[in-house]
Amino acid sequence: MSDAEPRKGMPAVDLDHDTFRKRFLSHFYDPAFGPLAPEIDRATEIAWQAYKESRKAPRTRKAGPGFTDPDYDLSVEWIAARDAIEAAARMHADPEAPSRVLLINGSPRSEHTCPGEMSKSYRLMETALTIFRQTPGFICDVLDLSHTTAEYGRHIHPCKACFSTSPALCHWPCSCYPNHALDQVNDWMNEIYPMWVAAHGILIVTPCHWYHAPTALKAMMDRLVCADGGNPDPTTTHGKNAAKAKQLELDGWSYPRHLAGRVFAIVAHGDSAGVESLRRALTDWLSDMQLVPAGDAALLDRFIGYYRPYATSHTDLDADTATFEEVQNAALTLIEAVRRMRAGVTEAGSALPDPRPK
Repeated sequence: MSDAEPRKGMPAVDLDHDTFRKRFLSHFYDPAFGPLAPEIDRATEIAWQAYKESRKAPRTRKAGPGFTDPDYDLSVEWIAARDAIEAAARMHADPEAPSRVLLINGSPRSEHTCPGEMSKSYRLMETALTIFRQTPGFICDVLDLSHTTAEYGRHIHPCKACFSTSPALCHWPCSCYPNHALDQVNDWMNEIYPMWVAAHGILIVTPCHWYHAPTALKAMMDRLVCADGGNPDPTTTHGKNAAKAKQLELDGWSYPRHLAGRVFAIVAHGDSAGVESLRRALTDWLSDMQLVPAGDAALLDRFIGYYRPYATSHTDLDADTATFEEVQNAALTLIEAVRRMRAGVTEAGSALPDPRPK
């Protein structure tokens, strides 16, 4: 076996017909679907055939000009995602366009589902949003990741770690989803990627969950790996051909940094532990993708209601006026950094070659 030959050996995960049918029908558990049983049975068999034939992307078209293999059949959904990213990139590069900030609520908590109460992250995010909306020449896009828990059909599917096989196999944007054969659909990332690309500045407001980023935020982080060295041309690997991807990497890979140069701010908060390490991890992650920290005042970690009851945490936040002011300062620092970046003021050392681009 050569060093670059794809390794195999994990047990198969194929389902038999009965198991597949049981899982598919779980979508129709509500007795209200009962009168539609014959139609649902027919849909089940169609889905079974799609599964058996691995019809991941049932609608394709020829890649066309601009791709290495213009005759390769690409998913029309991937092409639409790529087109949205390219439109966002043109917007980002337009010197006459307003400055754009992406403001992210990293908390999954929402009053519209099980917790029954809004998140403190959302309140802090609103504080920053007020600053951005009051600033002439700035547009603020809001990405509220609590929709993954509170909104019907809103998913960020997990990263499948194609990059660890080869960066050439990790397509930009991600081509792992949707996978219609496996019912891995309604993936939000194809809408999220253009938001990151269009932004000149990013501000993430997030709680700390068990010393780490919340699930939805971490899922988005993992799925942004394709923005850091990913392959913008799936025809070079003819889809997910691991052997071809490995050879492309070994022939020399450029590791294109699709989000480099944008500036960022972080607000991490918690109630007892972990906020400093989370703020540091988020800062390291974004810096590794060659985004630029806006400044010390824009990298914030704070405890709210330290070791006090959860039931009164919003009251504790009400009383913590300094944290609100610090979030405002983080937003103002990001605004200043965006202006400097768009004026051509670059970070010291940013033009130096990276001896370890991986």
